[in-house]
Amino acid sequence: MQELRPEEVSGEQIVEWLASARAQKQLNLELGLKLATQAWMAAGQRGYSAEHLEAGMLRAFFLFRRGEMVAMLSAGQALLPGFREQGSGTALCELLRWMAFAAADLGEFEAALGYVNESLARARQLDNKALIAIALNAVGACLERMGDPWQAERLMHEASSLLGSAASDFELMISHNNLATVALGMFHLLRHSSHADHQRQAADALQRARHHAALVRPHALVLGDAFLLALSESNAGEVLLHQGELDEAQRVLQAALAVIREHHFTALDRRARCSLAELDLLRGHAAEAALALDVLLAEATGLTQQAVWQRLQHAAYRAHKALGDSARALAHLELYQAGERNRTVAQLTAQARFVVSRIEAERALAGEGPGADSAALDEEAGLRCPLTGLGTRRCMELRLPGLMHAAEQRGAALTLALVDIDRLGSITAHHGEGVAQNILQVLAQMLRDNTRGSDLLLRLDAEQILMVLPDTSADRAFEVCERLRQTVEQHPWARLAEGLDVTLSIGLANAPPYATDLLLSRAESAMYRAKHLGRNRVALA
Repeated sequence: MQELRPEEVSGEQIVEWLASARAQKQLNLELGLKLATQAWMAAGQRGYSAEHLEAGMLRAFFLFRRGEMVAMLSAGQALLPGFREQGSGTALCELLRWMAFAAADLGEFEAALGYVNESLARARQLDNKALIAIALNAVGACLERMGDPWQAERLMHEASSLLGSAASDFELMISHNNLATVALGMFHLLRHSSHADHQRQAADALQRARHHAALVRPHALVLGDAFLLALSESNAGEVLLHQGELDEAQRVLQAALAVIREHHFTALDRRARCSLAELDLLRGHAAEAALALDVLLAEATGLTQQAVWQRLQHAAYRAHKALGDSARALAHLELYQAGERNRTVAQLTAQARFVVSRIEAERALAGEGPGADSAALDEEAGLRCPLTGLGTRRCMELRLPGLMHAAEQRGAALTLALVDIDRLGSITAHHGEGVAQNILQVLAQMLRDNTRGSDLLLRLDAEQILMVLPDTSADRAFEVCERLRQTVEQHPWARLAEGLDVTLSIGLANAPPYATDLLLSRAESAMYRAKHLGRNRVALA
């Protein structure tokens, strides 16, 4: 390629470079980056603002997919003023998402949350459901990198529900890819725990990762997106590896690696090779695994992608431990633990912004406008039960009619679930008021953990809690409540008081009709039917 000084470049040459760079988006990232950089420099020199922004966006794209996150952030920061001058648009939303992912990968969580919140706000200004859903997915991805894959997964599922069957191949591909990545992140957090429940959760997360990675493939093939196809195959290979299907894992990982190298996906290359080294380790080839990991770590000196670096260090620790090299194993373990501490500090530093992100995401899911101010939030706080933090009857009177009306306007599903604590009066008499209050507080947290930010949770009286589940069919509500019932039944309540056992009876009523009193009456009837059938169960009206 002939090198020209920017002042020597014609407008036609800039247009040609841009077209050539666009053509490399699914072919050769290295070549695409070079072309986009030339066009960006020349367009800036000549004052071609539209071409300058397009070339800058292409540069950011290529840097992001190559995993060069520091350079990508720098490129993005140079572009933001130009895109912001043009107002909210699809390109600005996309750039902000890339910057959020890059900052999160670097452990710069405050910056990540700032970018992703702006992306969400811009999408809401455009009133574009697809952009809102993708932005909410990005919020979830940032939360996963901050160490909360549980909240991330719930948020991503709810983001998907915004589009439902109207989701395009691109949106489905993004959603399933993010869900697979989050489930794998959850597995890595839980895999080394000795707690039986954590081991079960890790296995479940692995199965979900496998499911979502498989669902990425058809959409990636339709769109011809080699990067996300290679990423999904890398995820699938890693899942197979951890599930013990080593021969199939090797086949999938090697096929993914071939695509990765063809397209120069540098960051994905390290992930796939780390998986292959872990595969060698599982086969008992510790020496080969240790050598491969040492090579990877040497290549990755100064690597800023925190998750990849952490995974390499932990794998190297296990490999050298298997070889009996205690000193080197300990050195890798210490580096791994130092990385975990650094992430925790960064997470705590960003905690205030993290809470704001959750609130913003939950309000977006609930359909609340961006104009809600602190006075409105203060009013909401005054409508909460001081013991449990759940809403009161007054809160129900203010908010339920609006939720019911919104569901009726859209013809959407809405389910009420009336939750009654079995024999709470007897428990109070036997164990005391303090234990009863502790039960209510623990149950309130379980409710929050098993529902969405868009759901309305209300304490109606001493023993009963109402869950309002918008956009939720009766079948889906039954699954949610059955999971909650099982969680409560299996909880170690005896830690609060010897011999204590807590169960729930739950009654469900589903709209239409969109009539509050009628649905409440039907939910109450279903709850009493659950009591009559023996308690500790969920019943449908």
